[in-house]
Order: sequence, then structure tokens, then C-alpha cells
Amino acid sequence: MTADRRLRPLARAALPIIACLTFAITVGATLAVAGDTRGYDFLAYHQAAMRVLDGQPAYDLSFEASGAFGLFYYPPTFVPLVLPFGLLAAGTAVWAWAGLLIGAFLIGVAILPVSRTVRWWIVLLAGLSWPFVYAVKLGQVGPLLFLLFAVGWRWLDEPVRLGVSTALGTAIKLQPGLLFVWAPLTGRWRAVAAGAVTLAILAVAATIVAGPGSWNDFLTLVRRVSDPITTPHNFTPGAVAYQLGASAQVASLLQWTSTLLAVVAVVIAARLATAEASFLVAVVASQLLSPILWDHYALLLLLPVAYLLAAGRWWAIVIPLATAIPLVNLTPAAVYPIAFWATLLIVLLVGVRARRGEAIA
Repeated sequence: MTADRRLRPLARAALPIIACLTFAITVGATLAVAGDTRGYDFLAYHQAAMRVLDGQPAYDLSFEASGAFGLFYYPPTFVPLVLPFGLLAAGTAVWAWAGLLIGAFLIGVAILPVSRTVRWWIVLLAGLSWPFVYAVKLGQVGPLLFLLFAVGWRWLDEPVRLGVSTALGTAIKLQPGLLFVWAPLTGRWRAVAAGAVTLAILAVAATIVAGPGSWNDFLTLVRRVSDPITTPHNFTPGAVAYQLGASAQVASLLQWTSTLLAVVAVVIAARLATAEASFLVAVVASQLLSPILWDHYALLLLLPVAYLLAAGRWWAIVIPLATAIPLVNLTPAAVYPIAFWATLLIVLLVGVRARRGEAIA
């Protein structure tokens, strides 16, 4: 037996230990030292919930740009889901929400349709990932979307689970709604129906809880604060080009081109790639269509990375490592849109080849 073969069982045994320790240490340390930034984004949800419970509008229309503390500009359908946290004191709610995010992510990893080894790699990479720990620190909804996308991926051919998980993701943030375009392209009409029913129920609940005027307030606020080019700290292709010195016109052209190509990629994937690859292409594209692409959105790239690792493309660990915690002050802004686009194209290519292999077999 060669030394390499003797070391493999040891490496497999050590991986879960290293993954758990890394995850616990980085996430725990980040939350412990976060100070006033702990739950920075969640507190906007909490304040919106408290306003609704006090009989006030969910949306504060005084904001003029994204990124400011207290800005809540999620769809009204998110309000009923976050409302119970408004019953808790802010400090307690922050920790309860952080626990929910961590639990949601770990459950999402546990149900991924990949091998146990790949799952442990995803936990390890999450522990090293700045986008992931940053999202948990801020109390962002990314880990919840990770779980819902994982549910959709695991049960692609079960219409109710796929449709309901997609609807819940869309209720939290609009971007996952792109999957309602992907689903009919792949013949999943029953999933669309299940999702439509779920969204209708949530929309009625939102209207009752937050009031009919919440829909107009939401649209007004989103139009005002969602500039894809000039918003500071934004990582869309257009925003990064603008930050690097491109004119607003050139940056806008780049952004519209990226948006159009992302939609085209979803259509091509639905036609030519395997179901799971096309689903994950749509997941990545849903983030590229967002006018605001914060750096913590990149935690969702762990889903297609899991797919690539399961397909034997182990070099895919470079994708999350490019935005790892040790590189947080060194990673150029351009790395984020490049990472999204590279991941989308690689998954598309691997999925097309896999489908051709299935056809040949």
C-alpha cells in the first residue's frame, strides 16, 4: 500500500473535525467581536416588524440609498415571516435570528444531493468564506435562501417541495422568482402551480398584516434605492466597472448586457443541460439579475460549488477560496462578478456535457 493510499482514510476521518472546528471558530469569533454591527441588517427587519405590530407602516420611505442602517426594502410577503421576531427584545432577537441562520445553513448542507465528503467540504469552505460569516454577522437572509435552494435542488422532481421552496425564497427576496421562469422551461408546471398558490397565500397574509398600502410603499422604496451602477459597495458588473473608472453609460451598458446574458444562459441551460445543472444556473443567474449584488450574496455560490465537487471538479474550491476570510482586504471588487459569471458558465458547461453523456448512455 502506497503512502498516498494510507493517508486517504486519515484525511477522510480528519475532514469532519477540521470542518466543524473551522466553522465553529470563525462564525463564533465573528459574532463575538461584531459589536454594534452584529445583526446590522436583521435589525431593519426587526424594526419593520415592530412598526407593524405598533400599527405603523412596515416601510420607512425616508431612505434615499441602499446600505443605510434600518433600511427595510424586502417584499411585503416577508413581513409575516419575520413578524414573530418583533415580539422579542432587539438583543434577544439578534441572537435568535443568528441561530436560525446557522441552523438553516447546516440543514441545507445536510440535504444536499451530494456525497458526505462533499458536504463536509462545503461546511469547511463556509467556515473559511467571508461572504458566509459576513452574512451571519449582519443577519442577512442568505443562509435561509441557501436552505430553500437546497430543498429545490434535492427535490427537483417533487412539484410541491420545489414550488413551495421557490415561493418562500421569492417571498423573502424577489430574485429567486427567476426559478418560476426556469420551471416551465423544463416542463415543471405543477411546481409553478404549487408556488403560485403559496405566494398567493403569503400575499394575502402580507396585505392583512402590513396593509394594502405596503405594496405601493415597497415599490416606491425599491425604485428609489436600487441603482445598479452608483450604489456604493455594490458588486454588480456595472457597478464594479463604474468604480474602476468607466462612465455611467458604459457601466449601464455592461450591466444590461450581463442581465440579458444571464437570462439567455438560463434558457440555454434549460434546453441543453441536466435538470440539476440548469437549476443551479438559474440560482446563480437570479443573483446576477439583482440590481444590488452585495458581497455576502456570494455564499450562495457554495451550492454550485457542491455540484462541481460532486462531479469531480475539485478545483472548484478555488471559487469560495477567492473570497476567503484571510483575503478579505486583498480581494479586488471585480472578483465577485467574475466569480458569479465563472461559476455560472462552468456549471452550464459541465451540465451540458453530463446531459450529452446521459444521451449517449
